Amino acid sequence: MSGHSKWSTIKRKKEKTDNARAKVFTKIGREIAVAVREGGPDPAGNSKLKDIIAKAKAANVPNDNIERIIKKAAGEGSSDNYESITYEGYGPSGIAVIVEALTDNRNRTAGDVRHYFDKFGGNMGQSGCVSFMFTRQGVIIIDKEDVDEDKLMEDALEAGAVDFITDGDVFDVRTEPNDMGAVRDDLEAKGYKFLSAEVEYVPSTYTRLDNPDDINNMGKMLEMFEDNDDIQEVYHNWENEDDYEG
Repeated sequence: MSGHSKWSTIKRKKEKTDNARAKVFTKIGREIAVAVREGGPDPAGNSKLKDIIAKAKAANVPNDNIERIIKKAAGEGSSDNYESITYEGYGPSGIAVIVEALTDNRNRTAGDVRHYFDKFGGNMGQSGCVSFMFTRQGVIIIDKEDVDEDKLMEDALEAGAVDFITDGDVFDVRTEPNDMGAVRDDLEAKGYKFLSAEVEYVPSTYTRLDNPDDINNMGKMLEMFEDNDDIQEVYHNWENEDDYEG
């Protein structure tokens, strides 16, 4: 298993500066606001909001911030109007890339995404050009420290997980997309703590980059995507992401 389930990217984000963490807070804030407007401010009756709150807590977003965003989004004075758009394309040497955005200006975001692809030796494609190379899965990441592997595997499968993977210093629990929240809640009730728990695009196969220029360009492309406030998530099938030193 060499797919990392975005864990390399998540780990890199966690180690970044306060400014980068502020960007993560901003992006999650948008997700919370959209979820509140679509399904209401009560996470008990809004499973999407409940999932995003769990994601926010895993990213160390303070509870006060979460409550403030929910309150603002539920208020009549809230005028933010974000729409969800997914872009697909290719990085250097044909690396498959899916970009999920929440934007209040479709033209601005599409222009930015196209520019990042072009600037670093890739190109933006049509809808569907790479998504067939991915499947949607719930991915729950748990630190190995002080966790009994056999017990976690037993608990995860009992909770409804479909796969259990040991990946470096973490355990990777896989679920059907619609089951992720329930499996996460079940494991949380048993005392497990998560580094992340999200529904992701998981690649069916991975591509390795050996050319140093390609590695550098692909790494810089991902950084540009991550630094853009409109872009929520980036998925790709680059196998050796850890080779990029930034």
